[in-house]
Amino acid sequence: MVGVLACGSVSSIKALWETRIRRIQDEEEEQRRRTARGGATGRLSLGVWEDRAVLARLKQKLQTEDGRLVLRIEQEDWKSLPDCLVQLGQVQEWQIHRTGLQKIPHFISSFQNLLVLDLSRNSVSEIPQQIGKLTRLRELLLSYNRVQFVPEELSGCESLERLELAMNRDLNELPDQLRNLKKLQHLDLSMNDFTCVPDCVVGLPALEWLDMGGNQLQHLPEDIHRMEKLHTLWLQRNQLERLPDNISRMAILDTLVLSSNRLRDIPPLMEDMSNLRFVNFRDNPLTLDVTLPCRKTKTEDDEDEDDREMFGREFMQLYIREARKRAYAVLNMHCVNR
Repeated sequence: MVGVLACGSVSSIKALWETRIRRIQDEEEEQRRRTARGGATGRLSLGVWEDRAVLARLKQKLQTEDGRLVLRIEQEDWKSLPDCLVQLGQVQEWQIHRTGLQKIPHFISSFQNLLVLDLSRNSVSEIPQQIGKLTRLRELLLSYNRVQFVPEELSGCESLERLELAMNRDLNELPDQLRNLKKLQHLDLSMNDFTCVPDCVVGLPALEWLDMGGNQLQHLPEDIHRMEKLHTLWLQRNQLERLPDNISRMAILDTLVLSSNRLRDIPPLMEDMSNLRFVNFRDNPLTLDVTLPCRKTKTEDDEDEDDREMFGREFMQLYIREARKRAYAVLNMHCVNR
């Protein structure tokens, strides 16, 4: 009997302790759940207050200029833009410069009223595909960034009139779909790594101003005259060795800058480009050494000698005449020798 009672007492004590252990474990689990709920609520509340604080800070950056609501941030640390920015969807223009911004947020497509997106002088490396949904966008300025690739979706910005991608260094091609930007008038691709003028650029029907200076251009397209509305063409600091004859068919072209290339000659047909007012052939290894004659008299209305060479129209015509004269002389000598 004693053994039986001892055994029964042990069993009862074991059951009691197991019950207590389960109760303690249940209480600890419940406490953990409460703590988790409380922590999540705390974090959520903290996140909401942070968003409100950031949004309030952004609202301080809003200005009204020329009837537009402009978001202007300059020389502050904004490597990324917060999601709460979508609450300012009425903004029509972004001016965000020197902030270290690294990417254009994907929620950019929410800004359907956006007319100007100016993110020059940042660290943007990618243009998101969502940008193609901004059908009212007129200006996209991304000069002095790190863009290496332009998505074909950019062609969806059907109202785009101005596109600046200067000084992105490694940029060397554009998608062919960009020829669908029917309203694009101003294109800056200077100081990049292009070796030729993209065919989509030649096919832009409304293009009036093109800067491809400071690239690695080795030749110009033979059908360059397809850019019928182009009046300004900057091609300085490239590797051009010749100009196509069809450049003479660019009837509207009035500014042509070709300094610091490898040109050996000037096409004779360019003599008939009556609309060409400013042309610069400085720092090219031209075959003929031609010097403009000094003017006998000068008036206040006369440009000085530097201007005559800088603008170069007079120099160009003199060079072509001298080249023609020497060609005739060589031909006559050949005929006499025969």
